[in-house]
Amino acid sequence: MSTLITNIAELMTQDAEHRVLRDAAVVIEGERISWLGPAADAPAADEAVDAGGRALLPGWVDSHTHLIFAGDRTAEFEARMAGQSYSAGGIAVTTGATRSTSDFDLTRLAMGRVAEAVSQGTTYLETKTGYGLDVENEARSARIASTVADEVTYLGAHLVPAGMDAEEYTELVCGPMLTAVRPYVRWADVFCEQGAFNEDQSRRVLQACKAAGLGLRVHGNQLGEGPGVRLAVEVGAASVDHVNYLSAADVDALAASWSGWDAAGGNGTRGTVATCLPACDLSTRQPLAPGRELLDAGVQLALASNCNPGTSYTSSMAFCVTTAVLQMRLSVHEAVRAATYGGALALGRESGNDVDGERAVGSIAVGHRADLHLLNAPSATHLAYRPGIPLTHAVWRAGLAQPVR
Repeated sequence: MSTLITNIAELMTQDAEHRVLRDAAVVIEGERISWLGPAADAPAADEAVDAGGRALLPGWVDSHTHLIFAGDRTAEFEARMAGQSYSAGGIAVTTGATRSTSDFDLTRLAMGRVAEAVSQGTTYLETKTGYGLDVENEARSARIASTVADEVTYLGAHLVPAGMDAEEYTELVCGPMLTAVRPYVRWADVFCEQGAFNEDQSRRVLQACKAAGLGLRVHGNQLGEGPGVRLAVEVGAASVDHVNYLSAADVDALAASWSGWDAAGGNGTRGTVATCLPACDLSTRQPLAPGRELLDAGVQLALASNCNPGTSYTSSMAFCVTTAVLQMRLSVHEAVRAATYGGALALGRESGNDVDGERAVGSIAVGHRADLHLLNAPSATHLAYRPGIPLTHAVWRAGLAQPVR
């Protein structure tokens, strides 16, 4: 079954050439893109969709979420808005609620959050464990996450549970807990921050997870300057996320990690992606991550929602893109790229082929997965030009049309 989408006013490919096509068309065949180019040259297909002069983007790739949770933290949010500072300790509130919720209800809640994200144009997303914080509940969270998300990250090192010794808990994360979650996860993460895990503990967690065959990510430099960015680069992490407080040395280290990468061609030695989480920055009243400085230094950037109950309860990638343009000084093209190709790069999904069965996401090119986001606007500029207006008109995920609210 093939589908021709034609009469596209602006097609922002986010491919290696950064092409933006006008009066364009795309053909979907199965789950892949089989053709794109000028609408006048489009081949025949089994069915046709008239885009009506709208803009077409790659689907959003949300590379940082925490969707496996139960409970409510509005009281904490209200307190923060009244002037109380954010600390990592609020995670414990969610842990209690999550542990006491059934598998069925945790799955139902997570599926609802994924559906909400997809209806707003997100077509590929990662989620983490981290609200179980014991062997049984981390394994349960990982198993449920593997049924609802495209990528699953082990975040047993989210917070040391109340009443546990930090060193003993770190050993648990590196040992029995890692063994229990390993069948369900591809990545591992650690909250390397004051009030969570120190540099030595974080390094031990990352080294153990790397030895177990997992890719690495780091929560770093969210609440102040610290070792997170430096550690992420040292261990070859795919991304370091938050990056609100960076020294010149941190920026230099991230930039140096990309020195062997051909940014134009999208090949070479990968570095560590800096993932900015602007919705979280606004909710916690932290300084926005220095996205402009990072891009200008040659760092590959991603934008993600950080959807979670405590600090960023939104799955709106469009909101993150809008904020990046209006307040972080990214261009529309740069922000959209960070929210599509950048997220794919952070998840190691920017390339793929028919042989390995892992098609590239985050860009529109022949052979890539047909993850498409049609805006109810003639150009992507409207995402920032009309802030707060829901602009998703249609979504295709792996070639299948999705419900849009």
